[in-house]
Amino acid sequence: MNEMYVLVMSAATLGVIHTLLGPDHYLPFIVLSKARNWTRARTLWITFISGVGHVSGSVILGLIGIAMGLSLNKLEVLEANRGSVVGWMLIVFGVLYTAYGLYKYFKRGAHVHFPSFLRPRSIRHRDLHLAERDLEKDQDAGNLTPWILFLIFVFGPCEVLIPMLIYPAAELSGFGIFMVALVFGIATVGTMLLVVLLGYQGFSFVKLKGKEYQIHLFAGLVILLAGVGMQFLGL
Repeated sequence: MNEMYVLVMSAATLGVIHTLLGPDHYLPFIVLSKARNWTRARTLWITFISGVGHVSGSVILGLIGIAMGLSLNKLEVLEANRGSVVGWMLIVFGVLYTAYGLYKYFKRGAHVHFPSFLRPRSIRHRDLHLAERDLEKDQDAGNLTPWILFLIFVFGPCEVLIPMLIYPAAELSGFGIFMVALVFGIATVGTMLLVVLLGYQGFSFVKLKGKEYQIHLFAGLVILLAGVGMQFLGL
C-alpha cells in the first residue's frame, strides 16, 4: 500500500511539473484564444480535450507496449521519436500561422485608413464586401485551428508516464496502472487548465483596439518558439 501511495503521489507531482516545464502545454492555447477571439469556455474546452488526448495517447501506447512485452528502453525510444515528430509538427504549425499573421499584418497595417465619410461610396461598399469575405475566411480558419491543436497533442508524448506504468504492470496490478494513469492525467490536464485560465484572464486586460490584426503574428511566433523549444531545447 505504501508503495502504491508513493507511486500515485509521484504521478501527481510529475504531472504538474512536466506540464509547467513544457510551455507547449499551454502557450498555444493562450495566444490562440486571443487571436481567434475564443470565449473562456471555448478556450478551456479545447484545452481540456487536447490534454485528455495528450495523456490518453501515451497511456494507450504504454498499455500496448506492456501487452507486447516491450522493454522500458524500447518504449522510451518510441516516446522520444514521437516527441521529435510532434516538435516538428508544432514548428510547421507555428511557421504557417506566422505566415498568416504576416499576411494579416501587412494587409491591414499597410493601409491608410480614412473616415468613411471621406471615401467615395463605391470604395466604402467595396471595403465592406472585402471585410465580410475576410471575416468568413477567418471563421473557417478558426474552426480548423482547434482540430490542429488536438491532433498535435494526441501525438504528443508524456515521457515521464511510461516508466510509472511499468512498475504496477510488473506487479500485475491492473488497479495500480489505472490509478497511476488517472492521477497523472488529472494532474496534467488540471495544470493545463489552470495555467491557460490564468493566461486567458491576464490577456483580457491587454487592449488591442484597432490593432487586433497584429495578434495573429504574435500568436504564430509564440507557437513557433514553443515548437523550437520542444524540439531543440527539450522543453
